[in-house]
Formats: sequence, C-alpha cells, structure tokens
Amino acid sequence: QVQLEESGGGLVQAGGSLRLSCTDSGQTFSSYAIGWFRQAPGKEREFVGTISSQGTMTYTSDSVKGRFNISRDNARNIVSLQMNSLKPEDTAVYFCAAILSAFYGSPVESEYRYWGQGTQVIVSS
Repeated sequence: QVQLEESGGGLVQAGGSLRLSCTDSGQTFSSYAIGWFRQAPGKEREFVGTISSQGTMTYTSDSVKGRFNISRDNARNIVSLQMNSLKPEDTAVYFCAAILSAFYGSPVESEYRYWGQGTQVIVSS
C-alpha cells in the first residue's frame, strides 16, 4: 500500500526558503520515481520537478529551475523539495506523487498513480 504524505509547508516571506518532504511507509520506496506538482488557487495543477527512483536524475520545470532542488534518501523513505528564493507566485498547494516500479520520473501528471494530500505553501510579498 502506497501512502504518500507531504509536510513542511507554511508561510514564508518572498526571498525565503522552505523544505518540503514527501514520505511513504512502504518497503518499496526505492522503486518509485517521485514527482512534485503544485496547484495555485484558480489554476490547474502544474509540474514542478521529478527525481528518479535511485535519486541519480532530477528534472525541474523552467519556472523553478535554479531555485528548487529535489533530493531523496531511500534509507529513510524521504524525498525532499528544497525551495529557495521563493516568490509570491510560488504560492500553491504542493503535492508529491509516485510512479511505481519506474526508474525515471515524468512531467506528465497522468503517469503518476499515487498522490499525497498536499501541503500549503504561502509566500508573502
């Protein structure tokens, strides 16, 4: 059973940083590629970034490239999204999602089968 859970959201001033975590209690976490998505009020959910199952490959969207970094610790079943130089337009609910038995992640939302409930990030100007 895959149960993803995000944490680490909150309120931060523009220019600040937050670190989001995505965890799962399953024993096959190291076989999941993990993606991060976000949904701002009144907008569609958008891709933020992804990390391969072994953490050797990451890819982030142009909107966060150079500011956000994704990493993972499979021994602790954690994927982290480090968000730096935050902007008000980064305000959204952030979700992590998993593609099971996949080395590579994907920017395509429909390829992810399991989703967390999301964590709210608010960036004030």
